[in-house]
Amino acid sequence: FEGIFGGGGGRSQRSGFGGRAAPKGSNNLYRLKVPFVDAATLHPQRITLGDGKTIDLKLPAGVENGTQMRLAGKGQPGPGGAGDAIVTIDIQPHAFFQRKGDDITLNLPISLAEAVEGAKVKVPTAEGAVMVSVPAGASSGKVLRLRGKGFHKKSGGRGDELVTLMITIPENDSDLKQFVQKWGGKEAYNPRSALGL
Repeated sequence: FEGIFGGGGGRSQRSGFGGRAAPKGSNNLYRLKVPFVDAATLHPQRITLGDGKTIDLKLPAGVENGTQMRLAGKGQPGPGGAGDAIVTIDIQPHAFFQRKGDDITLNLPISLAEAVEGAKVKVPTAEGAVMVSVPAGASSGKVLRLRGKGFHKKSGGRGDELVTLMITIPENDSDLKQFVQKWGGKEAYNPRSALGL
């Protein structure tokens, strides 16, 4: 039979596992904490792998909490090659930014004078402060849109930053109290009239 079949040459030579490919090593799992601003700007993140090697990880557009990134061949060694490293992204909360889809939201305190007269004020964004015009007569709750200042989208482009104006009144300001008393605004203007009150 050896003369007919070439001395057993018909058997698979791929591996010693019954003709199947040799298994790869197991995957290594990592959880990477990413600052909010770094996630919004796709700032590369440095990560140290199990073998002690350090790499700069490029975040993908559309990254969010739970996003998993696969680093081929960075896992445990095995007969069929090394497994992969699986990195799960954990975006950290920010002191004053919030995320809404691909947009960033921010509540911006402004003074009464800035609201009444209008003003140019600094507004923080993920890429640094920018100057924004507050329109005269602005009310709390008015939203200003800063285009292209949000998160990078999977489909391309970026979301926006939505800035909600919040008028802040100082406590126990005697001059302000005297002004309101002279102005008579409580009788002259009812901000709840649209509610039938």
